[in-house]
Amino acid sequence: SACLHPTHHFKEAFGLFDRVGDSMIGYNQVADVMRALGQNPQNKEVAVILGKPSPDDMANKRLAFADFMPMMEKVDKIVKGTLDDYVEGLRVFDKEGNGTVMGAELRIVLGTLGEKMSEAEIDSLLIGQEDENGSINYEGKSCSTSKEQIPWILHRSCHRLF
Repeated sequence: SACLHPTHHFKEAFGLFDRVGDSMIGYNQVADVMRALGQNPQNKEVAVILGKPSPDDMANKRLAFADFMPMMEKVDKIVKGTLDDYVEGLRVFDKEGNGTVMGAELRIVLGTLGEKMSEAEIDSLLIGQEDENGSINYEGKSCSTSKEQIPWILHRSCHRLF
């Protein structure tokens, strides 16, 4: 049917991560499956939900779909940052108080603080955001309406960073 129950969608995505063929995923894949399903949990949140497994358990233990679903529900209930939280976080890096941050500085922050992003993730996040001076407008004060504002992109893509 065209309107499948969300559980079917979740089960299908879960199955794509099953590399062994036992209808299970590794503990070290749980966060990736959650992210593939639209959640964006911090790794430490996933570790708590998994019962704080050892590095050996993270590498070797496996999880069935029936055990994954309650974990997915827990992650969905975790309070996420609001758009205002991201604007506030970016304001810390706004040296001149004009609603902009330096792209180079934001790249360093995204690559070194919180759950570090890869260079490729940062590039894809910031594509088209920097002006000719290397500044990124985060408060919507630019004349351009074609660009999605950076706090919204951060809110949607990487709440785990701040």
